[in-house]
Amino acid sequence: MHARKALFAIPLALGLAACGTGSDGGTSSGTGGHKAPGKAAPAKGVPGTEVTVADVGLGSILVDGRGRTLYAFTKDKEATSNCDAECIAVWPALTSPSPAAAGKGVEKSLLREAKQAGGAVQVTYGDWPLYYYVGDIAPGDVNGQGLDGEWFAVSPDGKLVRKSA
Repeated sequence: MHARKALFAIPLALGLAACGTGSDGGTSSGTGGHKAPGKAAPAKGVPGTEVTVADVGLGSILVDGRGRTLYAFTKDKEATSNCDAECIAVWPALTSPSPAAAGKGVEKSLLREAKQAGGAVQVTYGDWPLYYYVGDIAPGDVNGQGLDGEWFAVSPDGKLVRKSA
């Protein structure tokens, strides 16, 4: 267990160091230049957020418009996030100031948004609020798959993908 926490500490520390507070009160990463591991935090609140489908080693899963894997947390219920501030530091929520667009392969009827406790509008798919994992650096990475038996990629039918990465 301590080893797993240590593995989280490095990308978490790098990711937090790269974040600042934007005018909307959310976090944002710097722009331009080379991005070091852990600094590939998703842009939050970017108009035109798109959810689409990609085929990776897990099969067909939901990704954002840049190909970054989207995850669900098994402790979330009925589109309500149970990811606290410490959790969000490692699993940033997919947020958008406007409804997310359904890309190729996405069931538009399952793509919604939910206002969370802190006021953020999080993109949901079926009953699952969607998140990124800070340990995923490049499009197609699935390093968060199955972590702690609670984090899983989401399939286009809205079910959790429980395969190993």
